[in-house]
Amino acid sequence: MAREDKAVQASVHQSHGGRRHHEQHRSQRAGWLRAVVLGANDGTISVASLVVGIAASGATRDFILLSGLAATVAGAMSMAAGEFVSVQSQVDTERADLAKERRELLMDPAGELAELTEIYRQRGIDQALARQVAEQLTLHDALGAHAREELGLSETLRARPIQAALSSAASFAVGSVVPITAILLSPPRQITLVTTTSALVALAALGALAARAGGASLWKGALRMLFWGGLAMALTAGVGRLFGVANP
Repeated sequence: MAREDKAVQASVHQSHGGRRHHEQHRSQRAGWLRAVVLGANDGTISVASLVVGIAASGATRDFILLSGLAATVAGAMSMAAGEFVSVQSQVDTERADLAKERRELLMDPAGELAELTEIYRQRGIDQALARQVAEQLTLHDALGAHAREELGLSETLRARPIQAALSSAASFAVGSVVPITAILLSPPRQITLVTTTSALVALAALGALAARAGGASLWKGALRMLFWGGLAMALTAGVGRLFGVANP
């Protein structure tokens, strides 16, 4: 028991008062990775689908380019606003939970200490040692301990609305570069083919990149992107041909 107590004390000291823990994990990049990949994926699919649909209607290159640029600006702002509102709502929830914990710590510190002790006991630590760990963490940072153990909040996973909004807007714009470039470089009659091909290649690369960063299968990540991107472009191309009024 004495050895276990010393080990726990050393661990607590290293985590909070001594050497900091610098080991990197994939979960630490989950927040920004989600925003970046989602934005780039949405930028490529949305703008490419719009371009393919308008091109299928027989519109001129200038009109297609103007539509693509307008979709890029509107889409980037929409992504930024949506991501900011969504993540800010998460921040508001976290703040409310922390305020509640802060009040409970002031009103019933003994009950909160018992609650923290029980959390550690349920994880497999015996009662005496769980109590000692809870007491030491409470002395160091009671609110931080309850935020981590009871609410599941940490600095690594903390919501960052401005970062998420900017990442989403920038990545959407980057993703839209693919279809915009295809419009500029392809012959007028080949805009649909070139845009579709280049967009699918970009989506496959995005899917593989996201899968690699998350430790998943590259092929599965690429195929998921290809399926949804191809479906979106096929549907918009069908709408363009069905309702288009310009002559090809």
